Amino acid sequence: MRIGLLGFGVVGRGVYDLTAAREDMTVVKVVCLEDVTLPDAEVTKNFQDILNDDTIDTVIEAMGGLHPAYEFVRAAIEAGKNIISSNKALVATFYDELIPLAKEKGVAFRCTAAVGGGIGWLSELERARRMQTIEKVGGIMNGTCNYILDSMTRLGLTYADALSQAQALGYAEANPTTDVEGIDTWHKVILSSNIAFGISLDKDTVPAAGISKIKASDVANFTAHGFVCKLISTGKCVDGKVSAYVQPTLVKLGEPESAVPANYNLITLVGSASGRMSFFGQGAGRYPTAYNVVQDCADVLAGKSFYAPYGEKVAAENTDLLCYYVSGAADAWLEENKKESWGDAIVTAPVSVEKMHAWRKAHPDAFIAALAE
Repeated sequence: MRIGLLGFGVVGRGVYDLTAAREDMTVVKVVCLEDVTLPDAEVTKNFQDILNDDTIDTVIEAMGGLHPAYEFVRAAIEAGKNIISSNKALVATFYDELIPLAKEKGVAFRCTAAVGGGIGWLSELERARRMQTIEKVGGIMNGTCNYILDSMTRLGLTYADALSQAQALGYAEANPTTDVEGIDTWHKVILSSNIAFGISLDKDTVPAAGISKIKASDVANFTAHGFVCKLISTGKCVDGKVSAYVQPTLVKLGEPESAVPANYNLITLVGSASGRMSFFGQGAGRYPTAYNVVQDCADVLAGKSFYAPYGEKVAAENTDLLCYYVSGAADAWLEENKKESWGDAIVTAPVSVEKMHAWRKAHPDAFIAALAE
């Protein structure tokens, strides 16, 4: 396998290092905007140098972002090159376009590192769905949020202090919006649901709530009632009806998710034969993530393409009834659906996920957290 590598940051450098010792794959050209010299690969700032090299059969996209990553990946597919990407936003956003195109052009498309970093979650979904019906996927998919919530719970930090600490350690970006507002997790649960259920989720029907409005007083409330807050993703397919959403969730002490520390992930599937299977590990980092990129290279060499057939477009129906903890806002609807008070906060009677997220959208300063089923 002769590889053209797009990007030479954290993941790209890791891919280069891990392939260097192998005889079955070689990085021959790297697109990098910085001045880098490599002993055994050509470094260029021009993607056309990779696109027009007929000896390169596989393009690894480790740039991140949507543009120009999308344009580069699409052009590479059109040119008949296999694609391996660690970019969950790219794959989730352009799923309806890139996956059918890869099949049409007869090339492989793999993106295992896009969800779960080093866990190998998507490749495990691929194996699981061969033998059984997948009924549910989800869990803790974002290490930044988990680090912040874990630090607030265990160390008593404020949200601002926990975020600053996460940024200092490199777990959070200078602009953490994509992580803390649940957008990163939103991309991941959409992609996971598409593969698990053999569909293409309508992204506009998948709501996401983040953790940026949480306060130390909320964490104290959770602790007093025997709960731990985690950002949880959920994708379910029951009797042909799909639901999918991302939201802070209160899990009971003693549940597996409650004990997930620092920046780790815990991602779960429920299958008709296997029951619950959970996968724990580093959700990010140079070598854990690059490991799964290189695993994808090995899978392509073994003849594997995408994880599941491209499926029909499906809208999520988020009618699940859950109780919600709500702080930071109140109105008549919330009072009408009030079950009890936790200090200044309200716990609702069961309401649908769809209605609760619609309410939150109209009250952006509120913090909501579902009570786990």
